[in-house]
Amino acid sequence: MPDRLASPVDHQARCGAGADRALVLGGGGVFFVAWQVGYLNGLRKRGIDLTNADLVVGTSAGAMVASIVCAGRLGRFSREMGLLAKLAGIATPPGDLRPSQARALQLFADAADASTDTIRDIGFAALAARGGSATKLRRAVDLVPGLGSGKWPAPSLRVVTVDAYTGERLIVTAAAGVSAARAVAASASVPGLFEPQPINDRKCMDGGVSGSGTHTDVVAGAGRAVVLALAASVPATKARMTVPLGGFGRELRALGEAGTQALARGPREVDPATLMSRKSVSAALAMADDQAADDAADIGRLWHA
Repeated sequence: MPDRLASPVDHQARCGAGADRALVLGGGGVFFVAWQVGYLNGLRKRGIDLTNADLVVGTSAGAMVASIVCAGRLGRFSREMGLLAKLAGIATPPGDLRPSQARALQLFADAADASTDTIRDIGFAALAARGGSATKLRRAVDLVPGLGSGKWPAPSLRVVTVDAYTGERLIVTAAAGVSAARAVAASASVPGLFEPQPINDRKCMDGGVSGSGTHTDVVAGAGRAVVLALAASVPATKARMTVPLGGFGRELRALGEAGTQALARGPREVDPATLMSRKSVSAALAMADDQAADDAADIGRLWHA
């Protein structure tokens, strides 16, 4: 029987209709996990609590933070940021990649579109690569507060991943019957760095492989949304990683056309070379808190309207 996880991108389907507040958390490695945690905590201490969203969507790094948010463990995780070093240590350094890994990672990095053929080419390369163990990654994610219980944190959580064989985008919810740790590990399985993760009868890879690092269509139709994305403040200069040039801007416009009032924010500085580095964590946290102080008034007006 079909598992009903596949979901084509369609802002006009208004999948988020009925939700008042939505939080969208995009991908960006260990660096962006730290930045999102620091930003959300920075807003909370200034009276803006985005963790009470009716709908929370996470992709890749954002999938981990989304799950932590929905489990009500954001404060605890912020006190245990050493876990990020463990997660960062699982990925093989780029200079030590096997040829099969390098091929998959390069295909993903250079992809200029999100056509089915492009996504499946990346998926086949990911399936063929001898990357980091799917089991090892999942066990590391199990250590994250709120994710090791085997339970789905909350009905509001949506985790985005991609079927490596069919190229389909998948939206994992509580109805899938899998743990949040497994869904997060799948969403964060960067082609070439990690082996695709089993989700039911599928093998799944990073949610960002399907043409978006945020998947705002999942919340389209909600009353308001805050979107945290690398592209929000550091625009791309070329098509890359299946995201076409200007793709994030088009997503936000489509979100508005679906009736959702949205604000997008991201780190003011990003060094792509340090996205998976544990050394980026402290700088990301400091940057995020500083930006939260600057943004609190604008975010508060939207969230509390």
